[in-house]
Amino acid sequence: MKVHLHTVAWNDRRMLEFFFAHYSPWVSHFFIHDDGSDDGTNEFLAARSDVTVIPLKRIHPDSWVLSAKNIYDTSWHLSCGHSDWVVVTNIDEHLHHPDMPTYLATQHASGVTAIAALGYQMLSEDWPESTSLLWRDRPMGAPWKQMSKLQFFRPDQINRTDFAPGRHTVELEGNVKLPPTDEVTNLHYKYMDVALVQARHEAQRDRLGSFDRVKGWGHKYSWDFGALDADFETFKRALVDTRNRDHHGLHNEPRWWRENGDNSDT
Repeated sequence: MKVHLHTVAWNDRRMLEFFFAHYSPWVSHFFIHDDGSDDGTNEFLAARSDVTVIPLKRIHPDSWVLSAKNIYDTSWHLSCGHSDWVVVTNIDEHLHHPDMPTYLATQHASGVTAIAALGYQMLSEDWPESTSLLWRDRPMGAPWKQMSKLQFFRPDQINRTDFAPGRHTVELEGNVKLPPTDEVTNLHYKYMDVALVQARHEAQRDRLGSFDRVKGWGHKYSWDFGALDADFETFKRALVDTRNRDHHGLHNEPRWWRENGDNSDT
């Protein structure tokens, strides 16, 4: 299966080793829209032959969130006629299956055209070694509906996407067929070392537009350290080892793409 991945980036140099270690074994090409990184991100990406870097256009000058949404809804068009599957995701989101190439080939052969992923908020007390494969080396995460997303689909079968802000939900137009069970996970690797997360939030807060602030998008970027640390503790109480889960049956958060939002088979 030929897979293309589409994402946005800003000063993500620290995350890129983890990102490519995870995705390179089964993603053919990456389209990365960069928002003026100055931390070495562009230099790192330029050295890779499997990456196309595209300057990020803020089509909505007063909204970073809506500008990103426009990219999520349109960048994948570049893959039409060139890939079997597309992934629309963020640098810190690792879509995972124990045998992704075989799984994608099987779903493609069975007529599946879109795949949702069960979300986990992954936690790590410290920053991992740069050589880490995160799903293996930092496997502890809490089931979280906010990261349960549908961002994996076949570009030859989908005509249009309409992602909600943050891609928490999406409306797909076209031939939409989901697999009968949910086997892919979305491992969200943002909460790694609370002090580093706080610094990242402060930097991201300054990049929000006036409309984002009015809508309350990115509100966590304004949390003080105490609020962030409390959120860490809340997730910590719900941690499971994501390597050893019957994700479909035991992930107990609502699934908006399933009838009644439950975790029963279709």
